[in-house]
Amino acid sequence: MSLDVLPLAAETRPAGGAAIGEVLAATAIGAGLTAVLLALVFVHRTRRSAVLTRVGDRLGAATGVPAWVALPTVLTTISLLVALLGMLWDISLHIGIGRDEGPLANPAHFLILFGLFGVFAGGVLACAMPLDEKPGPSAVHFLRGWDVPVGGVILTAAGFYALLGFPLDDVWHRMFGQDVTLWGPTHLMLIGGAGLSIVGLLLLEQEGHGGLSTDDGDRKVGRTARFLRQASAMGGLLLGLSVFQGEYDFDVPQFRLVLEPLMIAGAAGLALVAARLFMGRGGALAAAAFFLVIRGGIALIVGPGFGEILPTFPLYLGSAILVELLALSVALLRKPLAFGAVAGVLIGTIGHATEAGWTRFTQTLSWNSDILVEGTLMALVGGVVGGLLGALLATGLRRQLPRPAVARTVLVGSLVVLAAAVANGLVATVPDDVQATFGIEDVETDPRTADVTVQLDPAGAVDDPAWVQITSWQGDGLVVTALERTGEGAYRTTQPVPLHGTWKTLLRLHDGRTLTAIPIYLPADEAIGEEEVPAEDGMTRSAIPEIEILQRELNGATGGLWTISNLVVLVCTLALIATIAWGVGRYARRAGDRDPYADTAPDRPAEDVGAPSGTGRR
Repeated sequence: MSLDVLPLAAETRPAGGAAIGEVLAATAIGAGLTAVLLALVFVHRTRRSAVLTRVGDRLGAATGVPAWVALPTVLTTISLLVALLGMLWDISLHIGIGRDEGPLANPAHFLILFGLFGVFAGGVLACAMPLDEKPGPSAVHFLRGWDVPVGGVILTAAGFYALLGFPLDDVWHRMFGQDVTLWGPTHLMLIGGAGLSIVGLLLLEQEGHGGLSTDDGDRKVGRTARFLRQASAMGGLLLGLSVFQGEYDFDVPQFRLVLEPLMIAGAAGLALVAARLFMGRGGALAAAAFFLVIRGGIALIVGPGFGEILPTFPLYLGSAILVELLALSVALLRKPLAFGAVAGVLIGTIGHATEAGWTRFTQTLSWNSDILVEGTLMALVGGVVGGLLGALLATGLRRQLPRPAVARTVLVGSLVVLAAAVANGLVATVPDDVQATFGIEDVETDPRTADVTVQLDPAGAVDDPAWVQITSWQGDGLVVTALERTGEGAYRTTQPVPLHGTWKTLLRLHDGRTLTAIPIYLPADEAIGEEEVPAEDGMTRSAIPEIEILQRELNGATGGLWTISNLVVLVCTLALIATIAWGVGRYARRAGDRDPYADTAPDRPAEDVGAPSGTGRR
């Protein structure tokens, strides 16, 4: 798709919230979709129409699940794929052109909006469709004569949490300006809600089978079809968790590089360990394969298809193979938490090494010796935390959760350690005595591009940097140029960089905890009252925090309002996590009491079950 349909003049793009007309139009779309959904629920619950049941029965006939599982599952799966395409397209657009004119001016926003609403609608339909039956052993009593599946509750909560990010995002921009970063708090709500909705889908299918085991590890029941559905769900979980790494996939990270191995190992630990423990042999490899097919396909659509910046993605195959090999130890496999922890160590070391090698081929800003020690430690933390959480999820789905005290301790402890690791990755310093003198040799004058030389002062400001590079973005494209070292503190570009129009061109330095930038060329921006920062041969400029350039539209608001706003997002996030934990625990306890294979470990034949293992019982 050509960007000609999108006005590129910076003055047409508000630096705060969207225009009132855009807000009203988006509100009208949301209200209309909600009205249609509620009308469908009303006519179904009052038995005025059986269309939902008929469609669900036809879909369920092929999978052996009831209508209230089949229809929401298909709707949610399609919606998640649409939302994922929209999210990656949206990231590419913002990197290429910067902020947009409003929620309806960016075509990717429509895909995200409709996709997330589809997730929410899938949850609502899962709760509304069961009639004259109790939807699974863990069903929740809602109203008289109306019980809802716990998977539907989680799916609805995750969809609502993600959708809530849309209006909050506009409010956020009105208060604090545009934060053109994937890691804005409201942006994380959109991503987190979509990714975690997969847990609701997994529970929903389990409930659809009445709480009886349909997978004893050897796939004797359901066989290939169910294995593929589970692989797509676990691969979908891996897809959702991997969106958090988006800025690194596009080579424009706004945070320290050590966060990337933490996120990759954490996603691999959670999704691949859960897949292997829940699905049985081949589960981790199948989930990784699904991830690669979908992300590879979307990369081709966004890049060559739409003509935008091509997103890369992690490999995960090395970690998947390690998890499968570890599962050959039957003794360890029978201790899921121990299996998850050991698998996490392998993912954080050997798996981390395979991802480091992969970045050499896919990323300009690949992993190097600067993050060798800290990056590996962060990967270890991510792998172990992810492995433990993945083991909890899998044992919950298999109705084998440890006793509540153990499960809660592992969950809370893992989240605390993960939060500490993220906080460590966010801590960066900006030197107050570093300057750079630029030599600029024009290659073209209209539009202006130039070769650039850099001399740092002091020359030893960086010793073994993660990167010394020039990024040019938001000028209808992206140029990331890793600089060639020519002497002590001296560097030069290997390709011309743009110095015209709406391009923002800056020198970026990342060495250990040092993360700083020096502007080379910035355009005038009337919306935020900023004048042009011209690029002149021989100029000397001082290092400043990167965020002042990369997120130039932020108004710098801090204090009480900023703190309260972040706390609101945090409370919403913790509420969603608590809902998911409650739902998995409820299903494991209620369904475990009637499951003949509740004490069967993955790949352990049912006939070998002896005395209760002490899991899944109260």
